[in-house]
Amino acid sequence: MQTITATELTRNTRDILDRVATRGETVTIERNHTVIAQIMPPQRTMTAAQALAGLTFPILTPQQASAWLHESKEGFGDTVRDPWA
Repeated sequence: MQTITATELTRNTRDILDRVATRGETVTIERNHTVIAQIMPPQRTMTAAQALAGLTFPILTPQQASAWLHESKEGFGDTVRDPWA
């Protein structure tokens, strides 16, 4: 992480933003020896499909899925209960 002054940011904004965007660097900005800001790249995001794409797991048959659903509901009724009552 690089620390620069607010004056350096003013003079070199394009270069600093390019470093953040292309290299993923975080830059700390100081004014009068006090940290006032940080410029950092955004967090990377992915879709659920991208997150699950590399996973290998067994696929349930329709019968197994039905049995699992039935077992997961054991002990629970079908009525909706007011938790505040």
